[in-house]
Amino acid sequence: MPTSDSSGRWTGGVRARLRARAKGTGRDSYRRLQTYLIVAVQAGVAAALSWVVAAQVLGNPEPTFAPAAAVGTIAAALGNRTRRTVELIAGVVLGITVGDLLILLIGTGAWQTGSIVFLAITAAAVVRGTGALMTQAGGTAVLIATLTPTVADLEVPRTINALVGGAVGLLVVLLIVPLNPLRTVRRVASPALDLFAREMTHSAEALALGDAKRAERVLERMRDAEQELGRLGEVVTAADEVVRYSPVRWRRRRTLDAYRRGVEHMDRAFRNSRGLVRRIGTALRDNEPVPPDLPAAVEHFGEAVRLLHREFLDEREPHRARERVLRAAREAGRACREEIGFSGTVAVSQLRTACNDLLRATGVGRNEARVMIREAAAGER
Repeated sequence: MPTSDSSGRWTGGVRARLRARAKGTGRDSYRRLQTYLIVAVQAGVAAALSWVVAAQVLGNPEPTFAPAAAVGTIAAALGNRTRRTVELIAGVVLGITVGDLLILLIGTGAWQTGSIVFLAITAAAVVRGTGALMTQAGGTAVLIATLTPTVADLEVPRTINALVGGAVGLLVVLLIVPLNPLRTVRRVASPALDLFAREMTHSAEALALGDAKRAERVLERMRDAEQELGRLGEVVTAADEVVRYSPVRWRRRRTLDAYRRGVEHMDRAFRNSRGLVRRIGTALRDNEPVPPDLPAAVEHFGEAVRLLHREFLDEREPHRARERVLRAAREAGRACREEIGFSGTVAVSQLRTACNDLLRATGVGRNEARVMIREAAAGER
């Protein structure tokens, strides 16, 4: 039966974990607000401008869809807005075409509306449309089917509104209120990559101390942090779109190009590192021998992540990051030649794979990276 002291310690531990989780949630919400506040500003400006253009410049008596289309262009995704705009307009045109044709053939009513929407979305699927195109095609078909009997000539204003909203949305995100690409990427990349590097350091410490529970906590934190790396990919895509199409941001192309090439490989490195940490925990629970070179290799790998981020932001060729990756591979190869158990051997293999991913993130080609890692692990570099 638990004593009052043990019960108090358990309650205190639960409270500490809840406080830590609440702080983590608060930090995450604040970072998301910093990242996506620009989207709210862009959407508000685009909605106002598109309404003015549709209602006052073009004299459209029903301008509602113009701001809706503008907001849809901006809020559908942080990146790929040009493609989203094309999909939005294509969905509107497809919905109008299918709706008009079927109304002429079968008339209007409840079952007719269902049939029109069904066929509009089916047509969007046949042309391999995405969810955005299907949504617009279906939504437009509903309006055509239900409002055509009471509102005359709905088709042309609807199409014009879609064009106005899409064009204004792109104008806002690329020229009027473009995001600052480097600042936006830095806000997301810094905590994400710092977390990645920090957890590698904690993994090395767990190995050096033989602490399996510490390794398990690292794995849990890395699972929770996976969305951070996913958000980095989204933000880099959006920033890359801005520097390609916005004249005021063209000078940032070189830096963003490095991030764009590297972010996919960084994500793979993070996933492989999770497998590495899982194997570290297994090796420690099974009391396998831990060669001192293995925690050193993991620590060097984490430092390579820090160096890569720093060199990207400084617009420098990531030579130091490459050197540190190869040092990690070299230490891992040395550990594998010492006394090591099965899980330790698997951990070395996964570390080499993660090193290969990180080397690819620095701009090294696939075959060259494979050769460099193999030679470093064999002690030839």
